[in-house]
Amino acid sequence: MNIKEIKVESDRLTERLIRYCMIDTQSNPDNEDATPSTEKQFDLAKLLVEELKEIGIQDVSLDEHCYIYGKLPSNTNKSCPTVGFLAHMDTAPDFSGKDVKPRVIENFDGCDIKLNDSMTIEMESFPWMREYKGKRLMVTDGTTLLGADDKAGIACIMESLIYLKEHPEIEHGDIAVSFTPDEEIGNGVRCFDVDKFGADFAYTIDGDTISEFSNETFNAMSAKITVKGFSIHPGSAKDKMINAGRIAGEFAAMLPGHMTPEHTENREGFMHLISIEGDCSNAELTYIIRDHDKEKLLEKKFIMEKAVEYLNGIYGEGVVNATFRDSYSNMYEVLKDKPEITEVAIETIKELGYTPSIKPVRGGTDGSGLTFMGVPCPNLGTGGGNFHGPFEYCVIDELEDSVRLVVGIAEKCAKL
Repeated sequence: MNIKEIKVESDRLTERLIRYCMIDTQSNPDNEDATPSTEKQFDLAKLLVEELKEIGIQDVSLDEHCYIYGKLPSNTNKSCPTVGFLAHMDTAPDFSGKDVKPRVIENFDGCDIKLNDSMTIEMESFPWMREYKGKRLMVTDGTTLLGADDKAGIACIMESLIYLKEHPEIEHGDIAVSFTPDEEIGNGVRCFDVDKFGADFAYTIDGDTISEFSNETFNAMSAKITVKGFSIHPGSAKDKMINAGRIAGEFAAMLPGHMTPEHTENREGFMHLISIEGDCSNAELTYIIRDHDKEKLLEKKFIMEKAVEYLNGIYGEGVVNATFRDSYSNMYEVLKDKPEITEVAIETIKELGYTPSIKPVRGGTDGSGLTFMGVPCPNLGTGGGNFHGPFEYCVIDELEDSVRLVVGIAEKCAKL
């Protein structure tokens, strides 16, 4: 099969993405102990369950934690692995996902895109977007994010399933499908049922440009630094007061400035101050620590521990405390030993006419967790970009190719 010749129903795909984007599914990091973190994620989930059933997908289910599972049965007598495809339903808490008003630009002219009277996507700030001249783009009205991260992935999977159902001449094995909640707050696979999913390996459809393939993520850790002070009237504070807020600032200033996100790129890790709050009595700093190299991640943790030790040596034992929590690991630790999963994707990207780029994710995906739960799971692109804010876009032409990519991978997996 020449996958470049696959006819994707572009208008239907576009309408599907718009329909999904208009449903508010923003997750909530302040309620991360619950799954899902927001009940409104069920609004999209219930719609997707009905659409999957209409397509004819079997064993469709939606559980109490807002995970959707389904299966497209094999249409071949060959013995082949079950491949899975996943996308997440929630949108980022960084920017509003309510009342999204998507707009499609036909035949993009490569110039600045005015979203509203006060907000414009300027090509000087996003020069790579000029490469999309002549393409169809979906953008926002500047008051919300778009939600292509990752509703474009959902739309891609749904259209791929429809195509495979309508074209039984394309041989494929069992195809497992899942849509997950709370990926944007790092809890996308916390309650994931690997057995119900049933895939031998899978791909998340949760990237940007279609040519990029990611089989590597950060190793991730969080750190909470607490400072216990001693508050007393400043008029009689000499040799008595321990100002927790000031010590918190001192801790932050001790960490190397070149190891922050604004000074790193590519495979360089970082320590990122998420929040700092407090007063004289108590203060708290929250960090995320990231690095593709596990040893370098631990070196960053060690730097923090030494800063805590130093400050306690000045102000007293127990004044400053650090608590660390592992978040996810670099999926490459597993995927490097399963090259066929990467090779299938890279070969299919080439067949679409793109030059593949294997790019490590400066972040994590649901696939990070799934890989270490026994389901190796790299990441594919959808044509989206500028995620988590009002400048988000999706290149519809590339989203069409993402459908072809999934169909092509499904066919190739039947030959493994």
